[in-house]
Amino acid sequence: MATTFRPLHDRVVVRRVDSEEKTKGGIIIPDTAKEKPQEGEIVSVGPGARDDSGKVVPLDVKAGDRVLFGKWSGTEVKLNGEDLLIMKESDIMGVIG
Repeated sequence: MATTFRPLHDRVVVRRVDSEEKTKGGIIIPDTAKEKPQEGEIVSVGPGARDDSGKVVPLDVKAGDRVLFGKWSGTEVKLNGEDLLIMKESDIMGVIG
């Protein structure tokens, strides 16, 4: 049975996008030399953070958005056999597209 996961507050779940396995010059990069990509797709988002008055402020990103995030951002988790990242919206640098 698949586990469902709903992020809380201003957290998002991100699936990393696979990086290219070749350089522009055609050199194949072995797995051990590859850096983890800093690009991903939003899988799910929390409802938003509360402001000082207690009002929920919705997030600027939504499921399906392609985003860039910091190299050390997020916490790696495995959900339903898939490697994902959970991070705060503030760790996302921007939306691609």
